[in-house]
Amino acid sequence: MSSSPRASASPLFTPRRTDRRAVRATRDRLAAARARARDAARPARRRTERGPDPDLRPTYPAFGRPGPASARGGRLALPEHRMTTAVAAGAYPFLAEGGLGAHGIYIGQDVHAEAAFTFDPFQLYGRLEGFTNPNAVVAGVIGMGKSALAKSLALRAVAFGYKIYVPCDPKAEWSVVAEALGGQTIALGPGLPGRLNPLDAPAKPAGITAGDWAAEVRKRRLMLLGSLARTVLGRDLTPMEHTALDVALDEVVIRATASGTTPLLGDVAALLASSDRLDAASGEPTGRLGRAAEDLAHALRRLVHGDLAGLFDAPSTVAFDPQAPMLTIDLSRLGSTGDDTGLVLAMTCASAWMESALADPAGGRRWVVYDEAWRVMRHLALLERMQSQWKLSRGMGIANVMVIHRLSDLLSAGDAGSRGRALAEGLLSDCSTRVIYRQEADQLAAAGALLGLTGVETQAVAALTKGRGLWKIAGRSFITQHLLHPVERDLFDTDARMHS
Repeated sequence: MSSSPRASASPLFTPRRTDRRAVRATRDRLAAARARARDAARPARRRTERGPDPDLRPTYPAFGRPGPASARGGRLALPEHRMTTAVAAGAYPFLAEGGLGAHGIYIGQDVHAEAAFTFDPFQLYGRLEGFTNPNAVVAGVIGMGKSALAKSLALRAVAFGYKIYVPCDPKAEWSVVAEALGGQTIALGPGLPGRLNPLDAPAKPAGITAGDWAAEVRKRRLMLLGSLARTVLGRDLTPMEHTALDVALDEVVIRATASGTTPLLGDVAALLASSDRLDAASGEPTGRLGRAAEDLAHALRRLVHGDLAGLFDAPSTVAFDPQAPMLTIDLSRLGSTGDDTGLVLAMTCASAWMESALADPAGGRRWVVYDEAWRVMRHLALLERMQSQWKLSRGMGIANVMVIHRLSDLLSAGDAGSRGRALAEGLLSDCSTRVIYRQEADQLAAAGALLGLTGVETQAVAALTKGRGLWKIAGRSFITQHLLHPVERDLFDTDARMHS
């Protein structure tokens, strides 16, 4: 039978002339060899004691590696390394944005930087690279605070000397804000005493001759009449219908000027409905112009004798005050039945009336807020008017703010390739500021595609809480918590009826 190998150790031969140091070293090695032999001869025991495994003891003591290789003593010199902030942002992704500076309207807190967040498009224009216009879009589901942000921006902007215009208040939410600021509210609708004549001639700005201003006023009136007619007819006007509008407007203005009054929509509609008078004014005895204007006359008749009778067919009962800090037009009495045609017609007239203030170069810087813009973007005439204001925002010194529920509302302006879709997408392209509150899960893909959001930003939008939004400003991103003053919270409460 074979037996397991045994370990042993025996004394080694030591030369006679070996010194003591060598003899001691030999004895120490012999003792160590005997100890290893004893350990090898013992059977393996199961380790039951607690504590650190002796095989995992540190290589070096707690005070570090000894000797000159310890890198102590100040003899280690590394070359300096320089990098740009763009590279640093990639190398150290935990760094937060530096903010937009301290100049502007206080919004709330930058969540990542834990610092105050301010915003003023007029201050950023020309100072922030890539910030090409002062327009903004605010999107978010119901109850996330997008309307509160728009109202807060308007209220705080007044403290900076800006004026606020709200051409369409479909839910009568801005009237209390205007009243608190000492502004002006014009309420239009059936049974209300307010009247607004969209053909009012605004005051002539300084530096423009009387002849040039008369031509400008005529052009605006024709554009308004054409927009109203296209909205009711649901189509573009024919060349003969355009001619009929020109002739009718010129004839009505001549008679109003002779009598010292203001031309009215009712006068234009009456002249279009009278073929003989229209043909006589145009100098065409054949009657062709009168027959061509029949549909046009019936379209404008709705503003005089239809469901909008009494709103725009009489002299204005209010005068525009250019010194008022805020002007809102309350249209909550219109469009409640689901038919937005009346609301669109009223807004078209109101916008034309309000543009007299926007065109004044001495009017200062102003904010124009389109709340519930999804209701008006479905109508081509209003989209064209909005596009004009967006394109001319820098020249007129205005910041347009469009408030919608979903980014996909822009796609509802028309089919792919249609003019309405192109105009709506153009409005978004002309907004250097995009504020996105929480979106529903099925809207994240559309929002990301329209705004060019990264994967991280898309996830952030899905997890936003009330009052917290993603601000995209000239390619820079911020997560901002909007903070309301207690007075603002009571003033902007749109859920008051839910709590009563």
